[in-house]
Amino acid sequence: METILGFDFGLKRVGVAVGNTMMKQAQPLTIISAISNDGKFDQIAALIREWQPARCIVGLPLHPDGADHEMSVRCRRFANQLHGRYGVATILVDERYSSAVIAHQRGELIDDRAAAIILQQYFDDWTE
Repeated sequence: METILGFDFGLKRVGVAVGNTMMKQAQPLTIISAISNDGKFDQIAALIREWQPARCIVGLPLHPDGADHEMSVRCRRFANQLHGRYGVATILVDERYSSAVIAHQRGELIDDRAAAIILQQYFDDWTE
């Protein structure tokens, strides 16, 4: 059984979810909202130490036609930084519409739930 962390990267906040390969059920974990990049990565480092994930799943935003946009590049960079800083394998998962399927009130933070949807999509498609 391996623990997996899922990330919904954003410029203001990073949603985080957790799950494992036995249950294949993603659960929202936390929302990181540090102002600086160093602050974000300090909080991520603490999560990596605590959960010791076998891999990290990062949502990759795309246009409806599958084309990249500005956030696609940023998410790829974030995934590369996760791998480079912590030596954890990272996998990008198409996150189109992940936030759109969450019922929420205006102003409510849903980043952790979006991360859970991204991670659940990985589990649903996972065939190992």
